[in-house]
Amino acid sequence: MSRMIIAVDPHKASVTIEVVDGDGKVAATGRFGTDERSYRNLLRYTRRWPHRVWAVEGAQGAGRPLTQRLLADGERVRDVPAKLTARVRVLDTGQGRKTDPVDAHSVGAVALRTPGLRELATKDGELVALRLLADRRDELSRTRVQVVNRLHRLLTELIGGGAKKDLTAAKAKALLAGVRPRDVAGATRRRIAADLLADLTAVGRRETQGPQGRTARRRHSARVEPDGSVRDGPGRGRSGTRRRRDHHPVPDQGPLRRLDRHRTAGRLQRSADPPPAVPGR
Repeated sequence: MSRMIIAVDPHKASVTIEVVDGDGKVAATGRFGTDERSYRNLLRYTRRWPHRVWAVEGAQGAGRPLTQRLLADGERVRDVPAKLTARVRVLDTGQGRKTDPVDAHSVGAVALRTPGLRELATKDGELVALRLLADRRDELSRTRVQVVNRLHRLLTELIGGGAKKDLTAAKAKALLAGVRPRDVAGATRRRIAADLLADLTAVGRRETQGPQGRTARRRHSARVEPDGSVRDGPGRGRSGTRRRRDHHPVPDQGPLRRLDRHRTAGRLQRSADPPPAVPGR
């Protein structure tokens, strides 16, 4: 039996599939839910084709939950970019109207005719844990910035000139201690500011003492090399190792690739090598 491609248009509550063979002939279609029972039914339905490859649209985005479950069950999964399916859908139907069966058909056409699609693999647990902790810390940092901005707005209305830029929980507490508004609006602003101050204190405590704190990051980053690879044994590593979405070698894209800049803490730093000469410029 030839290899069968199971094209998947994933959603949060359902997935639509279309099974095509090597010649592009549709063998089966279906729609399944994403709960555990429906997922098991999906696996039983597709195991009639022993030589199968899953092609999931946006396997690192909307299709990530399904992709993780398929990889855990030993299935082969390929990532189909959404931009390619959009082009195929427009060329096939003559318009950009989206339906789940049309999307699944477009995913199958891309997976069948596009060589070099990236095949995903089960990632190391320590690396996934490090990414989760780093994402959690980023979320807490954004939350803290939002709370500080709201505090600045209220303190500007409560105190003449407001607070300085480097506002912390201790400074905000000292400023609020000297504010005693007598009108109803001012008292309400102060109560809201006190509530925001409590949120700021809680966020700061989670940043330092939560699972994404410094000790946990050091424990997980001890196995991560600077290039993103994972060590086999214990060792010391940097707690600030840069995160990478995909740990694959990046092909050389010519001398202009060396002109890339990278942002460091507090400044924009250029590469130490002089820029190459560009012909004609």
